[in-house]
Amino acid sequence: MTLKLIQGGFDRRTAIFLGLLFLIVVGVSVLSLGTDADSPLHVSSYSVALLGKYLCYALLALSVDLVWGFCGVLSLGHAAFFALGGYAMGMYLMRQIGTRGVYGDPILPDFMVFLNYKELPWFWYGFDQFWFAALMVIVVPGVLAFVFGWFAFRSRVTGVYLSIITQALTFALMLAFFRNDMGFGGNNGLTDFKEILGFDVQADSTRVGLLVASAVALALGFIICKALVNSKFGKVLIAVRDAESRTRFLGYRPENYKLLVWTLSACMAGVAGALYVPQVGIINPSEFTPANSIEVVIWVAVGGRGTLVGATVGAIIVNFGKTLFTGILPEFWLFALGGLFIAVTLFLPKGIVGTYDDWKAKRRASKDAAAPQPQEGD
Repeated sequence: MTLKLIQGGFDRRTAIFLGLLFLIVVGVSVLSLGTDADSPLHVSSYSVALLGKYLCYALLALSVDLVWGFCGVLSLGHAAFFALGGYAMGMYLMRQIGTRGVYGDPILPDFMVFLNYKELPWFWYGFDQFWFAALMVIVVPGVLAFVFGWFAFRSRVTGVYLSIITQALTFALMLAFFRNDMGFGGNNGLTDFKEILGFDVQADSTRVGLLVASAVALALGFIICKALVNSKFGKVLIAVRDAESRTRFLGYRPENYKLLVWTLSACMAGVAGALYVPQVGIINPSEFTPANSIEVVIWVAVGGRGTLVGATVGAIIVNFGKTLFTGILPEFWLFALGGLFIAVTLFLPKGIVGTYDDWKAKRRASKDAAAPQPQEGD
């Protein structure tokens, strides 16, 4: 059964996607570590970190596309799961600073010394170990998503009401994490990281390693999602998306299917957040901002909802455009993003990849119609 599920994740499009991802990451890694800094082919550590950030965003978009594109659950709160995974990794990175902090305390992070903490809060225990932090990256978003989904889906909250509740969830977490007495750094968050697994986070080789880890996580996430939606379970998911009441009438329990993919999606978002933090060097409550969740939905819509590849393509294209646009006219970026979303809604309602698939299907149909039909007696 497991073998069939894994095999279901490999098709021609998946192979092309993974092949391109492999070539890009390997090429960037070689050009970053194997060329001199003054070489025209050299890829700077900044560019490596930027690409790594794009891949983390692509994994986040993939998690949103899984629940929205194939289950019909429009989440406006996935930034919460992304940020929780980021904070779990940030707590580990803060514990690794030790005596190299501003105040030189071997146990308490600098912000706790500044705020006159006398001892380490209980929920920081264990984060000096990478395995524990890696576990929390998945467990914390997963448990929150499971508890939230259990009550929401069994109460049959759907549509815009569910979307508003998810947005309220991330907004509430943002307000909580802004408080200094929460023990997560307040407004400043967690930053000034030194090392991860004993490697300097600023070193070129470490940045390349994080890029490779982000690519591997994206590839695994893509394969899992592809295998899931191509299975019988995935067919039921699509039925729930298109006709939930009819699916329930046929004897299925849509809330169980929603709960599973919702929890899986949250775990994927947590992993994306965990890989994002050491590459950007900071995690603070602004990552919980509801606008961030809305922006992820725009990435998925631009790339193509319900296509998986489209979600990743949309995330990379929009964020690459954001990098270019904010460097030229930073104050107009939000207007450009809004205009992009409106343009896609009006002219490419199925997104870039979805529109391409439709064009390809119509072209194939026209070729079949134009082909000579066999005559009777031939």
